[in-house]
Amino acid sequence: MQTHLNDPSCPKRRAVVIGSGFGGLAVAIRLQAAGIETILIEQRPQLGGRAGQIVDAGYTFDTGPSLITAPPLLEDVFQAAGRRMDDYVTLVPLDPFYRVWFHDGTHLDYRSDLAQMKASMAEFDQRDADRLEDFFARLEPIYKSVITEGLGARPFDSLGMMAAFAPRVIRLGAWQPVARFVRQHFRNWRHHFLYSFHPLFLGGSPFRAPSIFLMIPYLEKEGGVWYANGGMYSLVQGFAQLFQDIGGHVRLQTSVKRIEVTNGKGRRPKVTGVQVRDQQKNAKSFIPADIVVSNADVGHTYSKLLDHVDCRRWTNSRLKKIHQSMSCFLLYLGVRRKYPQLSHHTIILGPRYKGLVQDIFDRKILADDFSMYLHVPSRTEPAMAPPEAESIYILVPVPNLASGIDWKPTTDLMTDRVINALEKWGLENLRDSIEVQHAFTPSNFESEYNSTLGNAFGIEPRITQTAWFRPHNRSEDVEGLYLVGAGTHPGAGVPGVVLSASATMHAIKEDYE
Repeated sequence: MQTHLNDPSCPKRRAVVIGSGFGGLAVAIRLQAAGIETILIEQRPQLGGRAGQIVDAGYTFDTGPSLITAPPLLEDVFQAAGRRMDDYVTLVPLDPFYRVWFHDGTHLDYRSDLAQMKASMAEFDQRDADRLEDFFARLEPIYKSVITEGLGARPFDSLGMMAAFAPRVIRLGAWQPVARFVRQHFRNWRHHFLYSFHPLFLGGSPFRAPSIFLMIPYLEKEGGVWYANGGMYSLVQGFAQLFQDIGGHVRLQTSVKRIEVTNGKGRRPKVTGVQVRDQQKNAKSFIPADIVVSNADVGHTYSKLLDHVDCRRWTNSRLKKIHQSMSCFLLYLGVRRKYPQLSHHTIILGPRYKGLVQDIFDRKILADDFSMYLHVPSRTEPAMAPPEAESIYILVPVPNLASGIDWKPTTDLMTDRVINALEKWGLENLRDSIEVQHAFTPSNFESEYNSTLGNAFGIEPRITQTAWFRPHNRSEDVEGLYLVGAGTHPGAGVPGVVLSASATMHAIKEDYE
């Protein structure tokens, strides 16, 4: 007889979730809500993983993700625990979503309203404006496949699923690189960028990522782009509070050293728990568990936490063949003046697009030119900075550590280059107005998040690393081990990792009900 996970007749099980990014938090909530005693382990002093927070001298910065799309996906997590998201976090819609400044001084406000977008695009190319509705009509079935039909919320771990899905991908043209798909509809170079840059938000190249990821602009059009009052970290706090409200346990400053397994004896080894070290007490201990879910980097999970296990699928040689995402140079500036030319989200483009992307992903060099993404929450919520000041987060896409760049001497050099570029662009007296300054480099991604080659977004989203080709939500090597987050299906980004929690929970229910 089958029993459900939250059925009193079901044997009490314990789960350990390694890592507290949005994927780890979401799956921990779902596990605890299903009646599984769940412990969430985080090696850093604060929850959130990459979605951390810096508070310094009255300035507040989100350290990672900076926007929310698809609020219903977040609401689903709260509903799984019988709660309402509005009781934990307040979301505010943004309009425009982004202000994009091009190298020639022109700009476009990116919005959900197609009439407004067509009017803006018509200033550069009327034919492009006329084709906008047809473009979104082609994106709709891609969006429905991933979101409406829930393919992103279920484990994609069988060849049968891949065989069933592949003809639809071919029919929709979703196998094509994003940039090629977009160029079939628009001819102005501004519009090429405007509708093809989204894979960069997932650590992918628009010239290589498959067009399945064009579900993102459709997702934005349908559901908007949102800001969480208090910053993205307020969503981390909301998830954490929910998890603890329903009985979940959190252990901070505790590092997982290895995932323990049974011998196997001809069968797949099975998890028995995790060995951890309390960093404050410098004490080691063992936490028994029936289920282990890793929100850690996939490479770290298999090569470090399971280095004592003879993995047949994810061997060290296979792990080395994975293409890691790009990395980022991040600069957090607290400045004692206002810059009204900045929107909440501002993209400032250099003179090159494809060439710069190739420098980052293929040639892996730090080019003389660069493009920047700015998150300025004080434009929407003044309390994120002192009065008459701005809290500015600057992201510059850069190669991962396969580049061989030594970031110790490069950090100050890159900081100066970014500040100089922003002053030249129009942020007058920026350098003299800085009160707070923090930098974060690919080396920090490696040392603080255990990310392979300092990747900022996990595994690169390319056709050979999408869906069935990604490491599966249910480990192929160890029974009772599951993956969640950017390294598994469906991929990076807040919607992606929250969907991955649904897919992982789906696999757990299949195995234990």
